[in-house]
Amino acid sequence: MNRPRSLRCLAALAVVALAATACGRSGQSDAPSSTASQAASGRTAAELLPAQFRQKGVLRVATAVGYPPMEMYEPGTTRLTGVDPDLAKAIAGRLKLKLELTNAAFDGLIPGLESGRFDLVMSSMTDSAQRRQAVDFVDYFRTGGVIMTKQGNPQGIKSLADLCGKTVVLAKGSSNLHIGEEQNAKCQEKMRISQSEDAPTGLLQLDSGRAVATIVDYPVAKMFTKKSSSYEVLPEQYGTAPWGIASAKSQSGLRDAVHKALQELIDNGDYKKILDTWAVGDSAVPKATVNDGQ
Repeated sequence: MNRPRSLRCLAALAVVALAATACGRSGQSDAPSSTASQAASGRTAAELLPAQFRQKGVLRVATAVGYPPMEMYEPGTTRLTGVDPDLAKAIAGRLKLKLELTNAAFDGLIPGLESGRFDLVMSSMTDSAQRRQAVDFVDYFRTGGVIMTKQGNPQGIKSLADLCGKTVVLAKGSSNLHIGEEQNAKCQEKMRISQSEDAPTGLLQLDSGRAVATIVDYPVAKMFTKKSSSYEVLPEQYGTAPWGIASAKSQSGLRDAVHKALQELIDNGDYKKILDTWAVGDSAVPKATVNDGQ
């Protein structure tokens, strides 16, 4: 979601979903989306790929584990898995390249692109105006915060407005705290907001009855409900923003090829299958776009 990624989520695999708190990964020479579309017209992604990448035969993609179900280690291993690794493999396939996937510190991802260490970054990175000063984005995911309650939604909460007058727990420093505080300013009967260190400790307040709802990043919420039947996720997302596949400003040809590869995956249904595998299909984009963030 729209989050300052300097507030690094815990990456310890032992807590998988517990590591994935509401600390969202967000924070001009923008290329118009139409530029990439025109360049890709009538050509396949593999045909658009610059010769230097075809000659190398490898696509070097970096991610930062610690945000399941988007990117994480398989339990007990150092094998990368999740939405982004699966989608990276599919994109490499469309480009007819071998995928080389690397885990790196989030703060080093954009510098790694600029230095040529990586070809692409796929790590739940929000397409923001500030980041677009350094990199281009092919937007592949759109997500926000969702309300979570105990299973059965005993308070009958349907929207943010229904949180007015209720006890709500929100993670410190998160964009979801901002969403809750913005709504609270509109409430005649104010919420009673407590702040947790992260999403998992917030859910403990739901378990104990000290709070009736929380707001959590959509992909993380889906992971929690997949792991436990104790919670319910409301369908509406708030504060939505696009996440993008980042490429260096100097690699517009690669950007256009990735843009076309993603569109091919959308068109043949493989893109939606990957998202549905990880239960995050509601964040699918209808078409691939370039630099489409705010």
